[in-house]
Parts: sequence; C-alpha cells; structure tokens
Amino acid sequence: MKYLVNACTDAHWNMAFDEYALEGLRADEPLFYLWQNAPAVIIGLNQSPYAEVNLPYLEANGITLARRVTGGGAVYHDLGNLNYSIVGPLKEVEKHYGTVAEALRKLGVPAELSGRNDILVEGRKCSGYAKRIFKDRMMIHGTLMWDVDLARLTEALSVPGSKVEAKGIASVQSRVANLKEYLPQFGGIDAFRAALQAILADGDGAYPLLQADLAAVDKAVKDKFGRWEWIFGHAPESTHHNRKTFPCGTVEAHFTLKGGVFTALSFSGDFIGLRPVEELARLLLGKRPEDIGRLDISAWFDRTGPEEILTLFQ
Repeated sequence: MKYLVNACTDAHWNMAFDEYALEGLRADEPLFYLWQNAPAVIIGLNQSPYAEVNLPYLEANGITLARRVTGGGAVYHDLGNLNYSIVGPLKEVEKHYGTVAEALRKLGVPAELSGRNDILVEGRKCSGYAKRIFKDRMMIHGTLMWDVDLARLTEALSVPGSKVEAKGIASVQSRVANLKEYLPQFGGIDAFRAALQAILADGDGAYPLLQADLAAVDKAVKDKFGRWEWIFGHAPESTHHNRKTFPCGTVEAHFTLKGGVFTALSFSGDFIGLRPVEELARLLLGKRPEDIGRLDISAWFDRTGPEEILTLFQ
C-alpha cells in the first residue's frame, strides 16, 4: 500500500485529517498512514465527555480532549501510542481488517484479531480499532500501545460508574499489553514505526499530499474539530447525578445534558444559601456547565465559589 505522511501530534488536527482522508482524498487504491498524538483523550462519535472522561484531570494535566468521526469508546493517547489509519475504496479496505495484526506477527508479536474490534497478544489487548463508511469509501483506524502511561490512562478515563473506575489500575495493567514487551529489538517507538511502515508499504512509496489538502484539514480544525460545538455539543442526551461537600454544606446535583447544555437541573442537600436554589437551576437551563464558572453564586451557596460548584458537573 502507498502511505500518507502525517507527522502532526495535535489531536484535533489528526481527527480532521482522518475525516479528510476518508472524504476528501479520492485515491482509487487503499492508503495507510501512521500517526501519534500528544497526550489526549479521544471520545467516540456518540459519547458524552461528561459521562466518559475525567475532565478535571485532563484540565489539570494539559491533556487535550477530541472527538473522532467513528463510534466506540474513549481512548487515551500519548506519544507512547502509535495509531494507524487505512482509507480507500470500500471493497479494497474491507480486505485489510487483519493487515495490522499480520504485520505484528511478521515482527514477532503473537497478535490475533478478537471477535469484536481488538488485537490481542496472549489474551491481552494491545490495539482497538473502529471503522466508518462514507459513500463508496471506508476507513479503519486504531491504536497500537507501545509504551503508554497506564496510570495516566486510568485517571483520564476514570469517572463515577465507569468500567475503568470499577476495575482500577491493577486490572487495566493485567488486561492490556504494551508492545515494547514483545519487541526488545527496537530501541523505541520510532524504530517500531519505521519497521511497521515498511511491512505495510511492502515496497510502495508515499502518496503525495498537496498544499490544498493540508489547507482543507486546517480549515476543518477551525470550523469543526477544534470547536466546543463538536467536542461537547455533539454529545447525545445524558442524565447524571453527583454529590459533593463544600463550605456551604453537601450539594447534590441532578441534571440532564443534551448537545452539551442543561435541559434539566435540580439541586438538593443540606447546604446553606440566602436564595431559593431553584432560581439558579432555572437560570442555567440552556446553558453550558462551564457557564457556572462565570456566575456569582454566593447567594445560593454560602462561602462557596463557582469553581467549586462547577466540579459537580465535570
């Protein structure tokens, strides 16, 4: 297969590049490319970031949040992770479901496709992949864990009620595999990337990208993939409940979000305030959770700042 060169590590740009490679490049043959992201959490097309991601942890640690155009669950990326994408005519790309697993076997990794959308090594997951169809074209893209920071992965994806929170870091470590364990002949991820690319290309060269192609991706970042409306606003309706103790007392928030804004909200608890909290709930309907951070809420929650109440919704 010919390959595209993508050296960018910005998650928003790479999500835009995936979509453009699928919908904008009209090559009549399958193409692949290998790419990496600086620390980021990538949520699936149909997921709510409020339900799937530890947003305060991301903010505190400078981890980017992005949304992709394929379904599936949230994943953590860092520079210890190598990603792959295969795009092109539907009938041709369908032949490549097992191509990456086969390439890993050629490198000496006992990799096998699982029944759903994973690549396993001795029963442990080293890769998950997703797919999307656009007209007569298809994309398969996935992760390859080389040396991912599993502690950070667990924290970033650990939210109340999540599978990651329930199982914890020890369970995550026992269920996933970093490929460097199986490929000691490579000194690092760059050498692994070069070897994998050589196998997948099988003698083919690079497919040239025009300046107009890159400009189209830049525009998609500006207009879509880097915007709140896509990352948060695209989220489906989700209902949540959270409870925390602040200087004003214990506050419980029951709320529903649709398109990233409140469609239902109520507060309860033993907190102290001067005004009926129903006023604040009505004021926030149709607003984003982060809008709370811009309000003076002292009349409803005594001695408690907006940044504290905001944590109920993250």
